[in-house]
Amino acid sequence: MSPTATDSAIAAAPAAAAAAAEPFAAAPDAGDAPLMLSVSGARGIVGATMTPAIAADFAAAWGTLVRERAAAAPDADPSAGPPLVVLGRDSRPSGAMLADAVRAGLLSVGCRVLDLGIVATPTAGIMVVQRGAAAGMVVTASHNPAPWNGLKCLDSRGVAPSRADAEALIAAFHARRIGYAAVGSIPAAEYEGSGHRVHVDRVLPLVDVAAIRAAGFTVVLDSVHGAGGAAGRMLLEELGCRIVHLGAEPHGRFQHPPEPVREHLGELCEAVRREGAAVGFAQDPDADRLALVDGGGTYIGEEYTLVLTARQMLERHGSGVIAANLSTSRMIDDVASAGGAGPVLRTAVGEANVADGMMQAAAAGASGGHALVGGEGNGGVIVPAVGWVRDSISAMALVLDAMAAGGRTLAELVAAVPRYAIVKDKLDLAAVGGHAAVAGILDRTRDLWPEGVVNDADGVRVDLDRAWVHVRASNTEPILRIIAEAAEESDARAMIERVRGLLG
Repeated sequence: MSPTATDSAIAAAPAAAAAAAEPFAAAPDAGDAPLMLSVSGARGIVGATMTPAIAADFAAAWGTLVRERAAAAPDADPSAGPPLVVLGRDSRPSGAMLADAVRAGLLSVGCRVLDLGIVATPTAGIMVVQRGAAAGMVVTASHNPAPWNGLKCLDSRGVAPSRADAEALIAAFHARRIGYAAVGSIPAAEYEGSGHRVHVDRVLPLVDVAAIRAAGFTVVLDSVHGAGGAAGRMLLEELGCRIVHLGAEPHGRFQHPPEPVREHLGELCEAVRREGAAVGFAQDPDADRLALVDGGGTYIGEEYTLVLTARQMLERHGSGVIAANLSTSRMIDDVASAGGAGPVLRTAVGEANVADGMMQAAAAGASGGHALVGGEGNGGVIVPAVGWVRDSISAMALVLDAMAAGGRTLAELVAAVPRYAIVKDKLDLAAVGGHAAVAGILDRTRDLWPEGVVNDADGVRVDLDRAWVHVRASNTEPILRIIAEAAEESDARAMIERVRGLLG
């Protein structure tokens, strides 16, 4: 039996969801490899807990829910035929195999499939809406190392399913509640190659294309041999940039560890200096995250991606709802306040939670009933005018727009934002007692700062006058994350060490 890790909120859900958190016999040789099931979908080690059989069953469970809900909708049209599900994948070598399994699983329960091939995850979300599909699925493990792969679901809005829908899917998957279609009712798959073009065409109206073209920027783009290179290059060409493209070919053999963090981007920093580029952009393998390097070859990082894009959205498009997860820097609060926006809406980690928060706030009339921008401090930016999935393509365009609009370098844009020191740490869950130990760790974290303001929407975040710390179990890896921010790095590290001290 292989241990299954689930999101803490799902693990604490009612009986049906709690049953879904029980260990699942993924494969006879699964060993200790985790199968992560959460609001972020499913992720596992290829050949252990992520196999074609698991992928087919997970897709069939999702397709069954999609078909049932389509049939039960008040405006359901019996003559409309089977529901359409958009399928995309990132470039990992295991992706074609797992996409075949997902396609088979969806077809087996009577869903039509529109296969986009290798595309960025946000492209798949956009195409769900563009084609009026009932749902989507993306074969991707995002920033996880190459041995991993995963399955991400999208609803009819092109966004990850709500927590309730994720719970229902996990329960159906574990119970193997799959409604296979009669042989004569199994549709055929279709194939679509226009996803990149559709995506870029949705992004261009956000920015002043003529001003960016006139600036004549040289841009180094590191696509890490992932899925975002084609759309990223298409965008930069449309914006008149000279492009130096690292990791362009989408073969999934990453030239460096795929998470776009400082220690992995030395080649990008050096290429920016060598080429005299104005900026360097680093995508993750499914292109929903973006890290920044300034013209001096200095890593700016992921936290600034949302901050700079939100400020540019405020300047060019006016006020609206701004949302960020609990692990995101308070720089976004400063930018929102300076731009005349209301208080930043803080949500649980995960783009589904950020998107859902924006939708609900806009529907309730907050900030004029308009969702402007949201995202996470990992370089993920959601621009609802383009789509409801984190999107490196939109983020690149907005950063270039900000540089062109004021004739400022990226370093100058960064210097204009109040600066804090944020420190991110992580611990293997097995080393701290496993998932069962998380609740006790969170309770003890609360007690460390009795004077603080506690938000327990996702783990525990404690806010002090000039600092905060957030402790939570990851949705996508079997780890405990500890993030702290303060005016001084030493203070942030001290908060991290106090939490670590709880663990022995």
